[in-house]
Amino acid sequence: MAEHTIEPLVTAVANSTGGRDGHAETTDRSVSVNLSVPRAMGGKGLPDTTTPEHLFACGYAACFGGAVDFVATKRKKDASDARVTCEVSVGPREGGGFGIAVAMAVDLPNLAQEDAEALVTEAHEQICPYSYATRGNIDIAFAVNGQALG
Repeated sequence: MAEHTIEPLVTAVANSTGGRDGHAETTDRSVSVNLSVPRAMGGKGLPDTTTPEHLFACGYAACFGGAVDFVATKRKKDASDARVTCEVSVGPREGGGFGIAVAMAVDLPNLAQEDAEALVTEAHEQICPYSYATRGNIDIAFAVNGQALG
């Protein structure tokens, strides 16, 4: 395995067989999923299966929610009612191949719009490792309490 530029606190390990029409599972068996290519992508779209995009959306939404909560706690704000919805899309890229795009909606109903936007911005720019990993690599759009974030 490659050397890290961080001091790992937690490491998740997963194995996959069969690609998008296969199976993926973490070595601790906390996640075990059957995969199939959706009909929209020319696949079988088998029932009771998932896609890498579903898994990425779950991971990013959970991680970003944690980052928002971290920033809120630091700023002595209450974000306990935060709801993060992450949409991950896959499609052809200009120049060939495929890419992903993310639309992230963060609802913080107990905070003023200005405070909510500040939390989301700081979480995205400074805290969330998913945001850091994807920065400059994918299209991402944010909405906070139903309003597009500039």
